[in-house]
Amino acid sequence: MQSRSKGYAARAGALALAGVLLAGCSPINWRPWKRPPPPPPVPVHEVDIAGSGAEGSPQYWKRNTLLIDLSALSGSGSITLKPIEGSTWPVRLAFRVRPGSIAVLEVRGEERVSLPINATAGTPIDLELTPGVYTPKTAQLSVNWGPAPTTPQQAAQPMR
Repeated sequence: MQSRSKGYAARAGALALAGVLLAGCSPINWRPWKRPPPPPPVPVHEVDIAGSGAEGSPQYWKRNTLLIDLSALSGSGSITLKPIEGSTWPVRLAFRVRPGSIAVLEVRGEERVSLPINATAGTPIDLELTPGVYTPKTAQLSVNWGPAPTTPQQAAQPMR
């Protein structure tokens, strides 16, 4: 009976030693479901931006959509977008805004579109332009942002 208990003690000691050795390897990231975060997007220069928010508006590709990041802007203002000399407009265009910093985004090209922004959304959101707001022949896009209109007459008037 004593030889049996010695066998159990030897196994328990071996398991304890294996546990200590494996615990020393825990900082190694060997779990396949634990992946590193994706790299940050690479800034590009696909359209020329002029106006009050031009310097704080980086451009990124998000799949096949050119994303203009306006999340650093607040209050009211405007920018003008033009394609780079010798190129055309991207097929899809979107704007990233931070809810609460601006209440409405207005874009004018071939058509005028007013995009209200829900202040309770929290994290920055991407607003993609619908087809027809601009065409390949559109010379420039005017983008205005500011507070929400308080009266129906203000809503009908374009932002300045």
